[in-house]
Amino acid sequence: MGLTVAGLDGLLLGFAEALSATHLLYALAGAVLGTLVGVLPGLGPLTTMAMLMPSIYALDPLSALIMLAGIYYGAQYGGSTTSILLNVPGEASALVTTLDGHAMARQGRAGAALAVAALGSFFAGCVATAVIALAAPPLTELAFAFGPADYVALMLLGLAGAVMLASGSVLKALAMVVLGVLLGLVGIDVMSGVPRYTLGVPELTDGIGFVAIAMGVFAFTDLVVNLARPDVGAADAMPMQRAVLTRAEARAAAPAVLRGTVIGSVLGVLPGGGALLASFAAYVAEKRLRLAPGEVPLGQGNIRGVAAPESANNAGAQTSFIPMLTLGLPSNAVMALMLGALTLKGIQPGPQVMAANPALFWGLIASMWVGNLMLVVLNLPMVGLWVRLLRVPYRVLAPTILAVCCIGLFALESNPFNLYLAAAFGLLGYALNRLGCEPAPLLLGYILGPMLEEKLRQALLIAGGDWAVFVTRPLSGGILALTVALLLLAAWPRLARGREAVFGQRET
Repeated sequence: MGLTVAGLDGLLLGFAEALSATHLLYALAGAVLGTLVGVLPGLGPLTTMAMLMPSIYALDPLSALIMLAGIYYGAQYGGSTTSILLNVPGEASALVTTLDGHAMARQGRAGAALAVAALGSFFAGCVATAVIALAAPPLTELAFAFGPADYVALMLLGLAGAVMLASGSVLKALAMVVLGVLLGLVGIDVMSGVPRYTLGVPELTDGIGFVAIAMGVFAFTDLVVNLARPDVGAADAMPMQRAVLTRAEARAAAPAVLRGTVIGSVLGVLPGGGALLASFAAYVAEKRLRLAPGEVPLGQGNIRGVAAPESANNAGAQTSFIPMLTLGLPSNAVMALMLGALTLKGIQPGPQVMAANPALFWGLIASMWVGNLMLVVLNLPMVGLWVRLLRVPYRVLAPTILAVCCIGLFALESNPFNLYLAAAFGLLGYALNRLGCEPAPLLLGYILGPMLEEKLRQALLIAGGDWAVFVTRPLSGGILALTVALLLLAAWPRLARGREAVFGQRET
C-alpha cells in the first residue's frame, strides 16, 4: 500500500503546520513534559493531561492536540529511565523494562540499556506514525460507509475491550463502564428537552463537565493515593554512563526492535489497546523465542528484554490514535481525553475531521515525527537531570499540582462549582481505588455514552423501532458477535488468571 497523491499532499500540509514556530514550541513542551511525567513515579500521562485540560481553552485546536499527544508518547520514553536506573517504573507501560533494564544497569551496562530504549522508541514511533499516515485515509473513507447501527456496534466493541483489558475484576470494570455511561447522560435530553439526572442542580443542566470529572477522578485521586505511599529517592541510582551500544548489542537488539514495533503497531489499534498491552505482549513474545548460544535468559540482563517492550509501547501509544482520528472512537482512556479535547474545541470527532479540518488531521500526524525526533535528541543528554529530579519528595510536588488544578478549574468559567464537582469526583475516585476499581473504563463510558445514545436512537428511528437492525446488518452483526466473544473470553477462568498476572502489576 502506498500513499495516494491526496495523502502526500496531506502530509506536505501537515509538515507545513507542524514545522511552524508555534507548533514546534508546543511539540517541544509536550515532549519535555511527557518525559518528565514518565520519569516521576506517581504522575502519568492521564493525570497530567487531565490537569492541563483547562489550558487548552487558550490554545488553537492543533496546538492543544500536539501538546497532549507529545505528553502521551513522551511519557513512554521517560518511563524507561527510572525503570533502568532505579528499578522503579515511572509509567505503567515501563513495568517490564525493569526486568532486564535494571539487571543490565547492575552489570554496568546502563548506558547500553538507555541507548537501546531511546533508539528503539524513536524507530518504533517513526514507523507507527507512518502506519497512521498510510492507514488513516482508507479507514476514513470506510468510516463514511458506516451507518448508525454500525457505530453502535463499534462503540460496544470499544467498551468491551476496555472491560477485558482493565486490571482487576471484569465485573468491576463493567460496573465502571455503566457508571461512566450514566454520568455522560446527565443534563438536557437533546430530543425531548427534558432535564435528567440533574437532581435539581441548575449547573448540571448542561451536563457534568469533562474537565471536572477527568481532573477529579485522575489528578485529585492520584494526589491522595500517592501521598500515602513512601517517597522514591534516587540514592540507589546506577552511576551514569555514556549511552552507547556496541555492534554486538546493536545486532542483538535490532530484530527485537522490529518485532516490538510490529506488535505495538497492531495492538495499539485494538479497542482497549495501547502502550501497556503492547509492552507486555512484546516481552512475552521475546521470552518464547529460543536463546542464541551464550545469550543470557530474559530477566537477567538480556538487551532484547529492553528493546522489544520499549519499541512496542511507543508504537502502541501512537497507533492508538488511528481509531480516534478516523472513527471518532477512543481505544483507551488517554484517547478519550484527546477526544474530549477535540469536543471542547468545538470539533465533532469522526471521519469528517479529515475532510473538514485537513490541517488539523495531517498537522497532528506530522507533529509525531517531529516530536519523536525531539525526544531522541533531548532524552539521552538529559537523563542525569531527570534522575536528580527524583530526589524531590512527592509531598513537595503535591501542593503545586493541587494549586495548578484548582486554578485551572476555577478559570474555566470563574465558577467555584467546578471545584466542588472535581472534589466530589476526587472522593469518588479514591473510594473506587480503595474498592479496586480502575477509573479508565469509567472515562471511556462517559465519553462514549452520549454518542452511543445518539447513534442508537438514530438507528432505531431509521429502522422504525426494529431492534433486529443491529444483527441483520452484516457489519454491525459481525462486530456485535466479536463483542460478545470478547466478553465471554474475559469471563474465561484461565484468561482471568492471566489478566491478574499481567495487569495486576500496575498496582505494584
